[in-house]
Amino acid sequence: MKKVVKTALTVVSLALIGNAAAASLTVWTHYGDAELTWLKAQAAAYSKASGDKVQIVSVPLDQMPDKFIQSAPKGQGPDLVVSLPQDRLGQLAAAGVIEPMDKYVSSKADLDKTAVSAMTYQGKLFGLPTFAEAVAVVYNKKLLPGGVPKTWDEFIKVAQANSGNGKFGFMVDLSNAYLNYGIFSAYGGYVFKNTDGSLNVKDIGLDNAGSDKAVATLNDLRYKYNLVPEGVDGTASGAIKDAFVKGRLAMLLTGPWDMGDIKKANIDYGIANLPAPTGAPNKWSPFVGVQGIMMNAYGKNKAAAAAFAKSLVTGEAQVAFNKAGGRIPVSLSARAQLKADPVVAGFGNAISVGTAMPNVPQMSAVWGPWSNAVAQSVQKANPDYTKILDSAVKEIKGNIK
Repeated sequence: MKKVVKTALTVVSLALIGNAAAASLTVWTHYGDAELTWLKAQAAAYSKASGDKVQIVSVPLDQMPDKFIQSAPKGQGPDLVVSLPQDRLGQLAAAGVIEPMDKYVSSKADLDKTAVSAMTYQGKLFGLPTFAEAVAVVYNKKLLPGGVPKTWDEFIKVAQANSGNGKFGFMVDLSNAYLNYGIFSAYGGYVFKNTDGSLNVKDIGLDNAGSDKAVATLNDLRYKYNLVPEGVDGTASGAIKDAFVKGRLAMLLTGPWDMGDIKKANIDYGIANLPAPTGAPNKWSPFVGVQGIMMNAYGKNKAAAAAFAKSLVTGEAQVAFNKAGGRIPVSLSARAQLKADPVVAGFGNAISVGTAMPNVPQMSAVWGPWSNAVAQSVQKANPDYTKILDSAVKEIKGNIK
């Protein structure tokens, strides 16, 4: 076994901690099966090196945030939660129950910058990212031996050449705002304006000129280029994956969650980023979802909790985590060791060029109106995009009030 590249994330010396009074840590997790086994093994290794005790407690993911908010101020909560998605981070930070971790982390050089930004709220690091996911183009190498083209014009040309007679060149659920955010970002659309890690929820960019061009591009994929048939949206989008695993689809835009079925189908696949549309000022930058470890602001053993948390995101630990459950590592050294894995390499590249989904509570006001607007924009050829998006943003702003 090759020597593991040491992470640049400085970990507090376990030996020094071991010399102090032993701590007793409680860790809540929603992990199950192989990932729970991985976490318990990491806890055992940490305990052996430090002398601290670590108790792992299983808590359902959907119950964890509310239980944490209720129990932490009473001194009854965990020292750490492993792990929670970034869309709950703003809520927990605003409630004052999670501890900023900046002073415990001397370097973030080994962690993916997009993943770090997802765990940053109002300029402070409130969690250590554990894994991330983003969409990318998964393609059939048999149908596309040259891979995914680097330019939009060539991408459309190749997709059309692979369409017809029951076969399809490229498909995506056009009604899905999350899947298609990369087109918005390429044209300069955004949800909330991000300035140095702080999101301005009053500055919404889903109705600007770039967003108009984004939904127009999605509409073109159906009505101008004839790539995505009508009806292949929403609940019917499973037909897209079905076409791919049956060898009738050359390219689809999806995330790591579909790779199990694709691997079972024995498709010789590759994974690449989607090219930005012609004329777009920015590169394609998909939404990135991140889960991270968060520390109890009311905890009594913060130094020990931070040391254990950091041990979980070293390159060595992240490689083991990937082997356990297939998650895409946030450790760059772990990705380097796993570069032969096309899933890690492909989606890792998409994550690195991606945009972290907003982690503020106000994001819950966005999904409904925005998703409805995107769906309306692809139901017929060339609707009034400006009217549709303006209406959606007006509704979003009303919801945020």
